[in-house]
Amino acid sequence: MSALPNVQDEARRILRAASEKKVTLRLLGGVGVAMRCPSTAKDTLRRHYVDMDFVAHEKQSKAINEFFPEMGYVPRVRFNAMNGRKRLIFNDIANQRRVDIFLDVFEMSHRFNFADRLALERDTLPLADLLATKLQIFEINDKDFKDMTALFLDHDVGQADGETINGAYIAKIASNDWGVYKTFTSNLDKLVMRLEAYGLSPAELDVARTRMRKLADMIEAHPKSMSWKLRARVGDKVPWYELPEADKAVVVSELD
Repeated sequence: MSALPNVQDEARRILRAASEKKVTLRLLGGVGVAMRCPSTAKDTLRRHYVDMDFVAHEKQSKAINEFFPEMGYVPRVRFNAMNGRKRLIFNDIANQRRVDIFLDVFEMSHRFNFADRLALERDTLPLADLLATKLQIFEINDKDFKDMTALFLDHDVGQADGETINGAYIAKIASNDWGVYKTFTSNLDKLVMRLEAYGLSPAELDVARTRMRKLADMIEAHPKSMSWKLRARVGDKVPWYELPEADKAVVVSELD
């Protein structure tokens, strides 16, 4: 069974097959955002997707290791042997793409446990988690700003999941960890400053800014935990983030 050239078509093929086999996979990253946000088709927000990212349950790691080779993917054997309880990588050699699978826990600049969030949506993580995994990036870049812009253009900020961005959930996780708060709010400020670079209409700019401000206000208003307050005293005198290793390109050898 071969992978499809179009990455979004391929993501749907994987999700459909996984559902049939009772393997829980939820998209995140750029492809996940594209599946939830029509605005990613705008010329100024469109981007090239080089891989797919999923979250799955660690308890299904054996089934996942069997599933992806059946779908035409080559496992990164050494990486998976060393990291298989928290992360798996498979390569689509023909299309030069990779699939990253985080097992319950997503860990990059910051760490989030999504085990209880996988059952809330059918194909992707909830919108709030799609946004959080972008907001948490310390060394953020233009593709991430484009994805976040699309999320705010297409979805209001509210108090629940579904077709709104759950601002209450984001505010809660930011208020339990000062480091997360620092990165989230810093990236929201940067996004506001960059919005005019994406060719949005005055009405679109107003909608996006209003929703970003609404989320920022919810984050500030949420009561902060004691650990948050203690860490805030230290501030940026010590790093509040991790710098993940750069992704390794798709390789031909399954032993790499």
